[in-house]
Amino acid sequence: MAATPVWSVDPRTGKRREQVGHEATAREVDDAVRAAHATRGALADRTVRAAFLRAAADLLDGAADEVTGAADAETALGAPRLTGELGRTTGQLRAFADAVDEGAYLDIRIDHADASLTPPRPELRRYKVPLGVVAVYAASNFPLAFSVPGGDTASALAAGCPVVVKAHPDHPATSALCGALLRRAAVAAGLPADVVAVVHGFDAGLELVRHPLVNAAGFTGSIRGGRALFDAAAARPVPIPFHGELGSLNPVVVTPAAAAERAEEIGGGLAGSVTLGVGQFCVKPGLVLVPAGADGDRLAGALAKALGETGPGVLLDHRMRDAFIAGVRERAALPGVDAPVTPGPGGEHTVTPGFLTVPAARLAGPGPHELLLEECFGPVTVLVRYEDQGEATALLDRLPGNLSATLHLSTAETGGGAAEGGAGAAELVERVTALAGRVVVNGWPTGVAVAPAQHHGGPYPAATSHSTSVGGTAIERWLRPVAYQSVPDALLPAELREANPLGLPRRVTGG
Repeated sequence: MAATPVWSVDPRTGKRREQVGHEATAREVDDAVRAAHATRGALADRTVRAAFLRAAADLLDGAADEVTGAADAETALGAPRLTGELGRTTGQLRAFADAVDEGAYLDIRIDHADASLTPPRPELRRYKVPLGVVAVYAASNFPLAFSVPGGDTASALAAGCPVVVKAHPDHPATSALCGALLRRAAVAAGLPADVVAVVHGFDAGLELVRHPLVNAAGFTGSIRGGRALFDAAAARPVPIPFHGELGSLNPVVVTPAAAAERAEEIGGGLAGSVTLGVGQFCVKPGLVLVPAGADGDRLAGALAKALGETGPGVLLDHRMRDAFIAGVRERAALPGVDAPVTPGPGGEHTVTPGFLTVPAARLAGPGPHELLLEECFGPVTVLVRYEDQGEATALLDRLPGNLSATLHLSTAETGGGAAEGGAGAAELVERVTALAGRVVVNGWPTGVAVAPAQHHGGPYPAATSHSTSVGGTAIERWLRPVAYQSVPDALLPAELREANPLGLPRRVTGG
């Protein structure tokens, strides 16, 4: 049987651009995983790993025009956005190289033997070792930062794990180009090219997560696709960690005092956040709780004005465009739902942004309006009008896990004052902390900074684990701790020897 071809498609026209390759067969996936597995020893040298990550960043930057041009042709995200995304991507590669050099991620802990304790303590030395081959599933909406050269790949390689990436079908040419650059960087650093491999195809993705030599997986995408892979990872004879980002509503709460103080400012800011990247960010605010009454009307008016001035945009592919149009239509048809600015088709290949409104009472219990509590991918949000703080907090208690939760508070509330008519601002912060991985006050969740203190994850279904996919601690997903008890110094890994020959940071006996 002939191999199924993989085509690069222009989302602006829906037409094929070029054939990139073919969908990988089960044998080809097996070959890629086994070749990656064979490179583990070569990746063990931390100095070489760091050099590899920096070489990858340099090659991507050196091919910036080619990389962003390929990505724009397949995603229609535009050169400015993709230039910024490339900078983010190469920046995190270099940041992980720095982390590898420093070595703190190894979390070295040493407890010297002490016979005077009850019970006596033996000599214990602990650090973290790489898991092995990692399967990475690329995201549709970030063809660079969450795809072949993105954070999952960078953090896994930094941990010492070879990577096999399942490319996203929306940008196969970009994936092939970036994969080739990473493989070139590996060779330049003295590593086998097979420390990174790229495969294409739906079946290849399933073969990958089931392969006995794959030891962990990272995924960014839909709840449906992610849950299928998560279940497959758990159903293996030897289950593996599956770190998936699956979907998020990213609720926003605007207090009555904040709406009275700056309704127009909040409405305009919301429009910018909802339409950023044509509404295709994983932290797009999809549900906004605003007070009923004149101040809520002013906010909605500012939102309508800003959205009305925003032109149509191209989604990542026509399948997503169709799903967006159908999803908006189904939600707008629910009783009590209005569409002050109707989102929908903007042309044969585009969509226009908009928003829906609904009274909070419609969401008080089970029923068809629960559809409004599910993510709709694209430039749309839902304004929920609440009558009092109790109604707002009751709705928050019904929400699933999220990547982010945002509070817009007044000047007095941020100083510690109580919210009008109900819970104080501190209580609101505590309440949304229970349902999100990142809490934002008087800002917007779109734009996830790559920083050591960042957390990009959250309770299910936002993520399938409690780890982060952004920031320095993302490396922890691909490591496991090992303790050595009463092992002679000469037999210990160099990282744990008493003389600390590698000069690594460590915590020693209660330090």
